[in-house]
Amino acid sequence: MSTRIAFLKGHGTENDFVIIPDPDNAIELSQAAVAALCDRRAGIGGDGLLHVVRSAAHPDARHLADEAEWFMDYRNGDGSIAEMCGNGVRVFARYLQRAGLAGEGDLAVATRGGVKTVHIAKAAAGGDVTVGMGKASLPEGDVTVSVADHRWPARNVNMGNPHAVAFVDDLAHAGNLYDAPPFSPASAYPDGVNVEFVVDRGARHVAMRVHERGAGETRSCGTGACAVAVAAARRDGADPAVTGSPVTYTVDLPGGSLVITERPDGEIEMTGPAVIVAEGVIDAEWLETVNP
Repeated sequence: MSTRIAFLKGHGTENDFVIIPDPDNAIELSQAAVAALCDRRAGIGGDGLLHVVRSAAHPDARHLADEAEWFMDYRNGDGSIAEMCGNGVRVFARYLQRAGLAGEGDLAVATRGGVKTVHIAKAAAGGDVTVGMGKASLPEGDVTVSVADHRWPARNVNMGNPHAVAFVDDLAHAGNLYDAPPFSPASAYPDGVNVEFVVDRGARHVAMRVHERGAGETRSCGTGACAVAVAAARRDGADPAVTGSPVTYTVDLPGGSLVITERPDGEIEMTGPAVIVAEGVIDAEWLETVNP
C-alpha cells in the first residue's frame, strides 16, 4: 500500500463527506477504518465516506457498469454500508467534475440504490447539482416515532433507504437526535430507519431535522428531504400521478435548502449545492492501524 493515500473533503448543504478516490478498488476499507476516518477528533471527520470506484472494479456494481462508469460505494459515519445518500451523490459528481472525469451536463452514477442520473449545472447558473432520485414507495401500515414524552404518527417513505417522516409543532421537540428515536412497530424497519421531524414554513415550504441511522443528527439528508417532500405533498392532497402536474417543495435543513420536485411519472429530482473544500493525503501506516 502506498504510504500516502489521497482524500478530499466535501459537503452538500453541510452534510459532509470524506472522499477516497480509488478507481481500481485497490484500497481496503473495513468498517473500523471508515469509522476512524469519519471521526471528527481522531480522524478527518465526516457524516459519511464516498469511496470513488469504477463500477467494473467493484463486485457490488459490476452489473451496472454498462449503465454507469462510476460507483458511489457509500458508507455511513460508523462504517456501515448504506444503499444511497442524496447529498453524497451531488458531492460525488462534483468530485468527478473537479477531477476532470465528468463535465457540465448529465452523468450516470451507480449506487446500491440503483443508477442515479445527475445534472451538473453551469457555474454561471449557480453550479447546483440536480440528482434524479428515482421514485418513492409508500409502504402501508401505521408507524409512530417518539422522543422523551412526545409521540407522533409518521409516514413510512422509502427512497431506496427507509424513512419515517413525522410532522411536529416545534423542531425542538425532536431533542438532540444523537440517539436513534424509538419507533414502532419494530417490523416496519428491521434494519433501522432515518427519522425526519418536519414543521411548516409556508406554502410548499417546510423545515426539517433528521436522525440518520449510523450517523446521528446531520446538518442535511438528501433522501430525507425527498421523503419529507413526498410526505408533505400527500398530506396536502397533492399527488402528481393523479393531477398530472409536478409538485415542488423547498425543504430547509440546518445546513441549507434543497428544492425537491416530484413529477407525474413519480420520478423525484433534488437540486442543491455541492462543494469540495479541501484535499490532502492520509498516512497509510495510520490507516493500517485502524483497518484490521
